[in-house]
Amino acid sequence: MSDIHVHLKLIQSFFTHYDQLLLYIHSGSCSFNSIERPSSQMATQHLFSPLVKFFLLLAFISCRCSQAAEEVTADVVVEGVVYCQSCDRYGSWSLTGAEPLPSAKVGIACKDYKGGISYYKAFTTDQHGYFYGQLKGFKMDHYYLDHPLQACTVHLLSSPHPTCNLMSNVNWGIDGAPIRYENKRLYGETYEAVIYAAGPLAFRPNNCPVKTKD
Repeated sequence: MSDIHVHLKLIQSFFTHYDQLLLYIHSGSCSFNSIERPSSQMATQHLFSPLVKFFLLLAFISCRCSQAAEEVTADVVVEGVVYCQSCDRYGSWSLTGAEPLPSAKVGIACKDYKGGISYYKAFTTDQHGYFYGQLKGFKMDHYYLDHPLQACTVHLLSSPHPTCNLMSNVNWGIDGAPIRYENKRLYGETYEAVIYAAGPLAFRPNNCPVKTKD
C-alpha cells in the first residue's frame, strides 16, 4: 500500500470519527472506544474552526501512525537457489550449465555473539530449486554481533536426486555460505520482511565420466 493511500485512509477515518476526536485533547489518549460522543452544541462550536480541525488531524495521524508502527512485525528471510552442477564444471565453482535442484534441503544456522547456536531451521527447495527461509522467532540480543549478516550461514543438507547428491563447497555450501543484503523487502499492512540472499549453492553429480586427454 502506497503512502498516499495510507494518508487518504487516515484522513477519511479522521472525518468519520471527528466528533469523537473533539475530546482527544482533553483525554490525552489514542483510544476512542470508551469516549462518549459530545453534545451537538459542542460539536457545532468546533465544526467550523479550521485551526481546530488542522491540529486534530495532525494529532490523529500521529496517533494512528504510532499505533501502526507498534503493530507491524518484521521477519528475517533468507532466500537462494540450489543447483546440480554440470559434469563439465566438476571440480570448479562454476555453475555454467547447472540445473536447478528441486526438493533439496538446506539448513540455516545462526550463532549468537558468544558463538553458540541461537537459531537453526531446515528448508526445502521448490520445483525451481528456490528456497525461501523465513526465520520465525529469530531474535538478536546484540544488534551488530547477532545481526543476520554476521550470525547466519546456509549449509547444504541433502539432495533427493539419485545421480546428483554429492555436496560441493561452491559458495561455501559445505562450510557455511554467508548471507548478503540486496536491498529487498516485502511489506504488508502489519507485516514486513527483510530479505537476505545466500549462494547460489550446488550439489555435484556422482557419476561424471572421467576426463581423458586425447
